[in-house]
Amino acid sequence: MATDTPSAPSDPSGRTLLPLILPSLAVGVIASLLLLGISGLADLLKNVLWQTLPDALGIGPHSSLWMIVMLTATGLAVGLVVRQVHGHAGPDPATTGLVDRPLPPGVVPGLLLATGLALAGGVSLGPENPITAANIALAYWLGRKIAPDAPAALWVSLAAAGTIGALFGTPVAAALILTETFATQPGPGSLWDKLFGPLVAAGAGGLMTVLIDHPTFDLSLPNYPGGRWTDALGALVIAPTAAALGMAAVYAFPYAHAVFRRVGRPVLALTLGGLLLGLLGSLGGYLTLFKGLDEVKTLASDPDGWSAGQFALMSVVKLVAMTIAAACGFRGGRIFPGVFVGVSLGLCAHALVPAVHPTVAVICGVLGILLAITRQGWLSLFTAAVLAADPNLLPLLCVATLPAWLLVTGRPKMQLDADGAALR
Repeated sequence: MATDTPSAPSDPSGRTLLPLILPSLAVGVIASLLLLGISGLADLLKNVLWQTLPDALGIGPHSSLWMIVMLTATGLAVGLVVRQVHGHAGPDPATTGLVDRPLPPGVVPGLLLATGLALAGGVSLGPENPITAANIALAYWLGRKIAPDAPAALWVSLAAAGTIGALFGTPVAAALILTETFATQPGPGSLWDKLFGPLVAAGAGGLMTVLIDHPTFDLSLPNYPGGRWTDALGALVIAPTAAALGMAAVYAFPYAHAVFRRVGRPVLALTLGGLLLGLLGSLGGYLTLFKGLDEVKTLASDPDGWSAGQFALMSVVKLVAMTIAAACGFRGGRIFPGVFVGVSLGLCAHALVPAVHPTVAVICGVLGILLAITRQGWLSLFTAAVLAADPNLLPLLCVATLPAWLLVTGRPKMQLDADGAALR
């Protein structure tokens, strides 16, 4: 069957790129709507589980007992989904990254259900990995039916870009990330020719999210007064320190995964994982639960509201919880909980050395953690930069990236192969 969607042309031009606009727009809008739909349903269930139900029972939602009960029950529920739902819930999440090969469409319902339950139940993972996987699976499946002559990689790149644009509310994040994935692949045309369709999808996804949900990553941190030697030195220390902490979790990840793998049964492994997450929540407090994006704003709103020891405890608890959640089988991503860890660590550094500006400490903490757990330089730099929304901080961030990158490059990733060995 003929199709208007072009295959890879030998010499891209405006005329050959123009037909990409409509499918790119459609994929971006659908990717955003799926993300917003699952997130919205998860928030409704979260309100029931963490407000309505404990209020009706006369139990405080922030009590240790309720956190342990809810996280254990969430593990049991997700385990039953993984075992029982048709198509199950996708591959072992410890073996998946942000952008992977398309999954069979039959996996998508179980994957989304398991993701929604984990988000609502307080698991320390974000929606980015499973939602991206679901959008890629759907775009690839529909795209191959509608335009079978189009390159398979086209639908993967459009869905990935649309989802990333929707997650961050801007196509810039998708453009930066795709330069590390698709744009470096051999083929005709310049970088912008290869990014044209994905940028349209990312723009559509980001715009749809902004119009409906009005997201913001700005933590309203104190205004940065300008370049200071103490801040430059602090940035060079905090970013690699945060990266070293993140690498500790990366090295522990295969061992944690092996423990849960020996359990054998997903229901039992996830229930045990949920119990451990509940115990960690009771240790670190209510703010260390969930994906961390809303909770981190509470931390940043009062940098002097906790002691250095409390910030350190929250950062370690959140990092351990993220590691256990990903190792035992919960579906979710590690970017948003990584942001929480980085912010907590940065505020800890500021509490220990008040001469370092809190905004500098926070963004460098986030930068170091994300470099370690994602191994994506542009993603880490962009995420850290948007938390403060101050272009004067970019030189500090760029310089702080260098020692942190030297620490993480060439080392294992927080992703395993089918045999449970860490990827490099």
